[in-house]
Amino acid sequence: MNHSEAADSIRSWLNGERLEAREVKDPQAVIHLHVRYPPTKHGHLFNIVIPKKRNLVLVYSITRVDEGQQESMREMAKEVSEDWEEWLHETRIRITSSDLDWVLHLGRSKDGVAGPLQAFNLSRPVWLDGLTQNEFMQSMRKVWLTKLSLIHQIKYGFGNGKGKPGPVDDWEEKKSSGATSQSQTRQSEIDTDETGGFGKDFDPLEWA
Repeated sequence: MNHSEAADSIRSWLNGERLEAREVKDPQAVIHLHVRYPPTKHGHLFNIVIPKKRNLVLVYSITRVDEGQQESMREMAKEVSEDWEEWLHETRIRITSSDLDWVLHLGRSKDGVAGPLQAFNLSRPVWLDGLTQNEFMQSMRKVWLTKLSLIHQIKYGFGNGKGKPGPVDDWEEKKSSGATSQSQTRQSEIDTDETGGFGKDFDPLEWA
């Protein structure tokens, strides 16, 4: 399957599953879609990307952690740093065993203790020679269920939060540096969606 065939197939599969998709301008990609998944009012933003010069499709979703939950994490790290480090360690082990690629964005360290979990990115690549509807949809499902598991884990350990997304130091540093690379521009477009990652309703109008 070549890039054009993969892009056409993905559009058809998403349409067949009644999943809303919107094209994103991305000069580094053959196709870049924003997709609401699952197709309910509580669905989250997923990115579907076929990068140029790569024979794969990438399914990924980014989630920001609530401000109140971040404060609870800081409090744990301050009071019992060993418990916080253990929580981080167990979280890394759990998502590593999920068969997904992942990135955890942690706040600035204080006194040698890692900052709170501020955001996380879960992704799964599917190479084009193995791309089928089942493999593609199972990848979306896998990312969603792992994301949902981590969200519930955070809620259980640190409460429901304030209903407001917390800061992400990594992204703020990129903005303040004045960097304007395409990858950072694309990241900024994605970041704004996941303010609703902890229970807010999804609003397609926010894509505009």
